[in-house]
Amino acid sequence: MMKLNWSDVTPHKVFLDRRSFMAASAAALALPALAGRAQAQTVTGRPSPLSTDQTPNTFEEITNYNNFYEFGTGKEDPARNAHTLTTDPWAVQIDGLVDRPGSYGVEDLAPDNALEERIYRLRCVEAWSMVIPWIGVPLASVLAKVGPQPGAKYVQFETLVRPEEMVGQRRAILDWPYVEGLRLDEAMHPLTILATGLYDQPMPNQNGAPIRLVVPWKYGFKSIKSIVRITLTDREPVNTWKQLQASEYGFYANVNPEVDHPRWSQATHRVIGAGLFGGREETQMFNGYGDQVASMYAGMDLRVNY
Repeated sequence: MMKLNWSDVTPHKVFLDRRSFMAASAAALALPALAGRAQAQTVTGRPSPLSTDQTPNTFEEITNYNNFYEFGTGKEDPARNAHTLTTDPWAVQIDGLVDRPGSYGVEDLAPDNALEERIYRLRCVEAWSMVIPWIGVPLASVLAKVGPQPGAKYVQFETLVRPEEMVGQRRAILDWPYVEGLRLDEAMHPLTILATGLYDQPMPNQNGAPIRLVVPWKYGFKSIKSIVRITLTDREPVNTWKQLQASEYGFYANVNPEVDHPRWSQATHRVIGAGLFGGREETQMFNGYGDQVASMYAGMDLRVNY
């Protein structure tokens, strides 16, 4: 895979001006020298009606403030340490209750001509938020390729284990590999995507390169990074944080301002980029995506199924 420099793709600040961005993308089509996946993401990451119209955080904020314990527990650790991760070649094993199990490359799961731009709100369980412009494909399209069998009810995901490149895995911070899961209907929902980039860049290592899950109505820890295995199963997966502390982190992890974390309120959150002493907002149910997803939880007690 050809590696491009910052100067080879549309500057991320141009992205904030949609008209300028689209003009730059059109110009890029006329430049055959701009080859490779990063160009394709700039050109074919077409806007989606599912995107929010909120202004995204800057590229610097998104890539320098995040959780990725495989590279350390500090918010700046992933940006500092993740350069060691080798992401090409990469394969995702898909198995379990599927008709076509196998090892799939990222280009098989998220081909360039299928990429979409999805600008989503991200709400962390730690009560902070961002707005991130992802590039990716609906997870439903990937699952359709492998053919879920009738008995499949859940989808389990696993992150890479490679302690020689992921310094956080050299310590027993969590029980590696990192595991997450969704109900099948959640996985098939149009909002759920597998992302391979953000802004006009291939996915940065610290944000989950080369392919990660994004589920915008759930707390951020559900959106597992650097995926190497997807398993369809008839049993609810035991996700990593629930296994570590079930009283604090549930399986569903839907954003819910009415259910506090045992150690802090979830009623409001701090907006990253709004300053140290400002920018607190009220948290919306399902992170503001209730109109699209609330029906999946009709009749459920969301205080018990947190």
